[in-house]
Amino acid sequence: MSALDNATRSESPDPSIHASNIYDTGGAEGEWVDEEDDDDMDFEPTTDDSEDVEFFDLQEDDDGDFHDAEDGLSGVEIEFSMDDGESGTQEEEVGNETETGDSPVQIAGPGQIRGHAGLRRIFADHGGAGVRVTLGDDDDNNLEDGYGGLARRRRRPKSTTSQLPKIPSEEGEKLMESGVFGSNEYYQDVLKKRKTKLARRLMSRELGIKGDYSQRANALISQGLIPSSNADTIIHYNSRCYSGQFSEDGNFFFSCAQDFKVRMYDTSNPYRWKYYKTVVYPYGQWTITDATLSPDNRYLAYSSIRSIVCLSPTDPGESGEPWRLDFSDMGAGGSRRAYGGHSHFGIYSIRFSGDGREIVAGTSDHSVYVYDIESRRSILRIPGHDDDVNAVCFGDTSSPHILYSGSDDTQIKVWDRRSMGDSREAGVFMGHTEGVTYVDSKGDGRYVLSNGKEQTMKLWDLRKMMPTEKASKLHPRNYTTQFDYRFMAYPEEHYQPHPYDCSLVTYRGHRVLKTLIRCHFSPPGSTNSRYVYSGSEDGSVYIYNMDGTLAGKVDVEHATHNSRPRDPDLYANTYAMDDRRSRGSWKTCVRDASWHPNAPVIAATSWNGWGMSTGTCTVHSWNDGAGDDEAEPEMGSRVDQRLEYDEDLYDDPRSRISREPSQYTSRLRSQRVAAATADDDVDEETW
Repeated sequence: MSALDNATRSESPDPSIHASNIYDTGGAEGEWVDEEDDDDMDFEPTTDDSEDVEFFDLQEDDDGDFHDAEDGLSGVEIEFSMDDGESGTQEEEVGNETETGDSPVQIAGPGQIRGHAGLRRIFADHGGAGVRVTLGDDDDNNLEDGYGGLARRRRRPKSTTSQLPKIPSEEGEKLMESGVFGSNEYYQDVLKKRKTKLARRLMSRELGIKGDYSQRANALISQGLIPSSNADTIIHYNSRCYSGQFSEDGNFFFSCAQDFKVRMYDTSNPYRWKYYKTVVYPYGQWTITDATLSPDNRYLAYSSIRSIVCLSPTDPGESGEPWRLDFSDMGAGGSRRAYGGHSHFGIYSIRFSGDGREIVAGTSDHSVYVYDIESRRSILRIPGHDDDVNAVCFGDTSSPHILYSGSDDTQIKVWDRRSMGDSREAGVFMGHTEGVTYVDSKGDGRYVLSNGKEQTMKLWDLRKMMPTEKASKLHPRNYTTQFDYRFMAYPEEHYQPHPYDCSLVTYRGHRVLKTLIRCHFSPPGSTNSRYVYSGSEDGSVYIYNMDGTLAGKVDVEHATHNSRPRDPDLYANTYAMDDRRSRGSWKTCVRDASWHPNAPVIAATSWNGWGMSTGTCTVHSWNDGAGDDEAEPEMGSRVDQRLEYDEDLYDDPRSRISREPSQYTSRLRSQRVAAATADDDVDEETW
């Protein structure tokens, strides 16, 4: 009997004692505001001085046209109603608002109001009680701009006692002792609590002391080699990097950037990379959102915010145009229009199946698609979510039947393609209180890892998922604040655990802000599956033990700080709504990281640079804490995207502030123009 069958038949513990009646939507526990947003339009959070009101973007356009945030305020009506008396107070109740004192400021307007930087500053400066924003019914926001109308986020009351998950987690400690996630010492000095050094482990292995030191000894040694913050190599890109992963055998690495290019590298020697090949997504929108390698490493599939997935051979000898896989083609007429839908949707996540015959995709039309490569059409569409599907993956590398999907509706759903006659999920992982940014499977058909916008990473067990019958009676919007991770810092004092959380372990410490931060299981070869790790908005890679304690931290921002000259003209004014205080400073946001399967090496792909307008891929290896070594190339070497030495990268990072544009600046600008002309329909402001 499979783990899925056991999980479906077993009831999850009923946590109803922790919550009141959640089905009553008419009283204090009212419905949350249910608006759509575009998650891959990523911006920096801003700090609002108000304790009561925060403004951010929620809605999205369906018309596909890009709107600049500085287009003006035509059609905006602002009505002020003032009271002669003293300023009153505002009382907020759950699901119901009562205001006294000053009359609120009501603002109503069409789509031109959305994202305007001047209005945001006005609201930030006058964010006290009695301010309310009302949007017109026709205020739609397009798929790729992410600006939307201004709205109000409901705050939870501050908790008097800490409700953060317990660290270390008792369930996580059991997992570490089970042998599934790494090996444990035969003997530990409990009194001195000293960690055995690598040199002593190697000596003990060679001398054959302390028991059987063969495979177990190697596992203990390898899982202790956590890469350090010092970067071996810093690969600089002229646009933001969104993702990067090693192949399963470690011989291949790819990185996706916002210039719609995927660079491939030969990493058969993980300490000395070689440039391999570059492929392009023609007519992409906003960025390349995801990429995935076929199991045999022969093909690379990559997506953008369109319904088309490009498929390119990885052979450097083949330089033709990529094949275009139209996921909106459902057969029987050729498009989704024949099935009551529209074909204009974006793809946020894709994954190859274990046999390489299918690709699963999560899309902006709240659906999961399965595409058959041989028949060149989508063979399955699952409209199973209430919001964007940000992440998808297969549950087992040896079977294409089990699928996982994570969405902005806060749920992770489990799909069994063998029993979908009623188009219902096999079960639900419920526990995130904000949107899910990424889902990763251990590949054993049992354990799943996810990142959530409430700043947590969670570990799940397929055997403990919530049955469909029980999940269908719960409304996930009842437990979310509609926090917008793109603009604001998450208020930790307002954190409340989900009353129906069925996860095993919750990890906290990293920051899931600005963009869809990714998380992963560490590989079995180089780490003995000992850890889980995640990127972070604060510029680091956080590595956790299974019990939730921090095992290590790779500080990418410190390793790359001021590692390229400052160019005020490079992608200037790209983001009108970013944090003004950090627009000119060096900032780093690690969006993705990948641990080499056979070596103690981590490659981190980041938004990195002055104003966070460029990107890097940094290679970090274990070096026992050494700040430098005598090997070649030297640590911290700076190279361009083709791994070529560029002396301009070693210029004084502040030397270009007052200079005329140099050859370096001109070259970057020419590359930007060349990339933009590849798609005449893309508005320059999207760069």
